[in-house]
Amino acid sequence: MNNPYCPVKGRITDIIEETPVIKTFKLKLDKNIPFKTGQFVEMTVPGIGEAPFTPSSNPKIEDTMDLTIMKAGRVTSVLHGMNAGDEIAVRGPYGAGYPLRDFEGKEILIVGGGVGLAPLRSLILALLNERKKYKRVVVKYGSRSPKDIVYKNLIKEWAGNKDLELEVTVDVRDETWKGNVGLITTLVKRDMGIDMANSVVVVCGPPIMMKFTTFKLIDIGYEPRSIHLSMEKNMSCGLGKCGHCRIGPYYACKDGPVFTYDKLSGLHGIWE
Repeated sequence: MNNPYCPVKGRITDIIEETPVIKTFKLKLDKNIPFKTGQFVEMTVPGIGEAPFTPSSNPKIEDTMDLTIMKAGRVTSVLHGMNAGDEIAVRGPYGAGYPLRDFEGKEILIVGGGVGLAPLRSLILALLNERKKYKRVVVKYGSRSPKDIVYKNLIKEWAGNKDLELEVTVDVRDETWKGNVGLITTLVKRDMGIDMANSVVVVCGPPIMMKFTTFKLIDIGYEPRSIHLSMEKNMSCGLGKCGHCRIGPYYACKDGPVFTYDKLSGLHGIWE
């Protein structure tokens, strides 16, 4: 019987510095771990510990995996000091991910903040794999400043892609920035030209950003059941056993991490 806690060994093949505190780690594992966009994995740093991350790569590509990681704690600090060729391990995938079948034939609004663009990158790539299945793909992304924008080169590529509509904003501009200035909620408005009756929204980012974006979406007319939230909070075992990621009657690792807002709206502390 396979041990669900036993990870697959692998190596870091490349590291891309996205921002001063965010890096993308390209991994080659001894055994492929196919995943659905929105699912997460547990990554092990030998001798240090493990932490949960949502793959940011195209789920169609199974022989490599990208994880975009912010330096925020003990494991991630060690990761940020590692180099190409270093050993790691990965177990998973876990969770249900984004329900792409339910998105078919609809206008899809994707709202991301900061490093929250990591799982959304995987989603966008998955949507572009079968673009004809979706009526429209609209992406709104916000970061604190131009230097904090992740995937800068990819965003330039997406800006010229006729298969999606991209709008980016920053909280604070610098001398290089010529685009929108303001919180991500300033890009979420009634006059976006989206048919909300035939639309779904995906939101991922820091909890405070997700909270006020969700409230804004409700205010402009979206139904709670149409808003998909990536609730990646305190996930540890990945199997719904440790209880760290409990959200009311749900476990983020097992029942999520993607939830529609109608399932969470009456629960205490969901934005903490």
